[in-house]
Amino acid sequence: MDDFPAPVTPQGGVAAVPRRVRGFLGARAVVDSTRALYAWEWPYYPQYYFPLDDVAPGLLIGEDCYEEGPFGPFEWHTLRTGEATRTGAARVLPGSPVAELGGTVRFEWDALDAWYEEDEQVYVHPRNPYSRVDAVRSTRQVRVALDGVTLARSSSPVMVFETGLPTRYYLNRTEVDFAHLVVSPTVTACPYKGVTSGYWSVHVGGAQYPDLAWTYDFPTRQLLPIAGLVAFYNEKVDIWIDGRPVPRPVTHFT
Repeated sequence: MDDFPAPVTPQGGVAAVPRRVRGFLGARAVVDSTRALYAWEWPYYPQYYFPLDDVAPGLLIGEDCYEEGPFGPFEWHTLRTGEATRTGAARVLPGSPVAELGGTVRFEWDALDAWYEEDEQVYVHPRNPYSRVDAVRSTRQVRVALDGVTLARSSSPVMVFETGLPTRYYLNRTEVDFAHLVVSPTVTACPYKGVTSGYWSVHVGGAQYPDLAWTYDFPTRQLLPIAGLVAFYNEKVDIWIDGRPVPRPVTHFT
């Protein structure tokens, strides 16, 4: 059994989004809605489904290509503005066994350039309204090692508890042995924390392990306690808390 709580929303669940949601392609607001729905195509996080009336008119062009989706058959649509054309950008459901989703559209996340909930940008995918992400200061003893080499040791970690994911341990840079870390160009993003500002691979014993550590210098305001701190993938390093080993989880998200 994992030592972190599992997602609670069943696949196929639908709920109203109580926030204004906008999606932009370039400077154009493609969709602007206060009537969006969350729909869980899988348990971990939802997708946005919008009433077709909330999409700017004349931008969607049917591709006459139909597929069966998790909420019924849909037609692929191309998104075309004066600035860009994105094929396979949207799925339009003319009807659905889930009544609320009939006559809605679901955009592929990367088909648009930016997404906003109210006036705050959201990255990667919609935030799960039933997830919590807490950054909690601690004085527990944390040690991080790989192949027998200690990479970090801390007595003042910030622990990030996120529903459905293993606890992440963010450590002061002065507690990390950067002699074993090599700067990486990798950049990732998180719906709750923002965009990473640094990644490192680890070099020990003549071997290099890519992208094992990261930092957010400018996280979202809710996660400000982790600003500038360094975390390692629990899945790929060995971690001890108060002298006890933490089993490696199989999940791989920052």
